[in-house]
Amino acid sequence: MSELVKLDRFDIRILSLLQRNGRMTNVDLSNEIGLSPSPCLHRVRRLEKAGYIAGYGAHIHLEKLGHVQFVFTQVTLSGHTRGDFEKFETLVRDVDEIVECHLISGAFTYLLKFVTRDLGHYQRVAEDVLREKGNVEKYFSYIVIASPSLKGQYPLDKL
Repeated sequence: MSELVKLDRFDIRILSLLQRNGRMTNVDLSNEIGLSPSPCLHRVRRLEKAGYIAGYGAHIHLEKLGHVQFVFTQVTLSGHTRGDFEKFETLVRDVDEIVECHLISGAFTYLLKFVTRDLGHYQRVAEDVLREKGNVEKYFSYIVIASPSLKGQYPLDKL
């Protein structure tokens, strides 16, 4: 983040609307929040520059591309030094199938989210990364059967 910007209700509303529809025109956005287009665009640019808006992209319905398998994996590392953490985090950044990595407090060290073609694909990636390269003591896999609720936005007005 290049600068700290104090956010007001207009900024929060802009962020909320853009996370739902990043292709919203500035005119539509300004009408929704109750500002004229020029000050609205200025606010959007300021939020982008300050790093509040990390980018714009498309939400993909993966099931349209064919079968995919999501797997959450709890990982406990063999060592717990800063070097162990850095090595593991560098390793998982380079694995395309690992779409999330969270350092967790509690009974295990990391929670990973994998997306793969199927369970065999997951097993091959997990074995390669977690057993052979990752300094992992143990890991537990949780196969996602269904996802009845997925929210693509954060409740900004409640945070």
